[in-house]
Amino acid sequence: MDPIRVVVVDDHPLFRQGVVDTISLEPDLVVAGEATNGEDALEIIRILNPDVAIVDVNLPGINGQQVTQQAVNEKFSTRIMLLTAYDDAEQKLHAMKVGAAGYCVKDVLPEVLAQNVREIVKGNYVIGNEVLDAKQLEKWLKPDSDDEASFYSEFAESYEPLSKREMEVLGQLTKGMSNKEIATALGISHQTVKNHVTSILRKLDVDDRTQATLYALKRGWVRLQDDDKEIQE
Repeated sequence: MDPIRVVVVDDHPLFRQGVVDTISLEPDLVVAGEATNGEDALEIIRILNPDVAIVDVNLPGINGQQVTQQAVNEKFSTRIMLLTAYDDAEQKLHAMKVGAAGYCVKDVLPEVLAQNVREIVKGNYVIGNEVLDAKQLEKWLKPDSDDEASFYSEFAESYEPLSKREMEVLGQLTKGMSNKEIATALGISHQTVKNHVTSILRKLDVDDRTQATLYALKRGWVRLQDDDKEIQE
């Protein structure tokens, strides 16, 4: 039987290497490739067609949720397992709704991560410590009460994935940059930045830039610092 081929996507070298080592130690799993951002993740999935892609939610550029949605739109056979530092109910719900096969917090044990990959290849779904088949997932996604139904409805109506450019603008917002500064940094007009900010606030259903920043940071979409070099500086 051929080994299960896995692609690992994470922009933090130390954590990515840890996942790679975990997969490499399993006799029935093999690391087919690695990527450090969402754009490269999609490209490597297109080329290698792995069985599973383990993708960090918080990636520069296109985040893990958007990678998942694009993979579904392009009808990849690769199943996506998202890893996140945030055990957030709303993010977990959206991950499964957009087509993720798994959603795990980064403190998952190595042996559990490997087993989750196997479950996903079998056609099952992994949500935290739960393993569900397709019917159980469908039931999990259905609200059990009127309050939950209201939340699901509002969430589905309010959520619209941000475009690549909107994610770039949102990343600049988290740094406290003005529209003029964002325009200069991204090489676009001041009015274009204003249009993007308006769209971001509408899609995230928030009232101002501060709320948009908190929304994105809570879900791990963006960071206050882009990389380790900035932190050291």
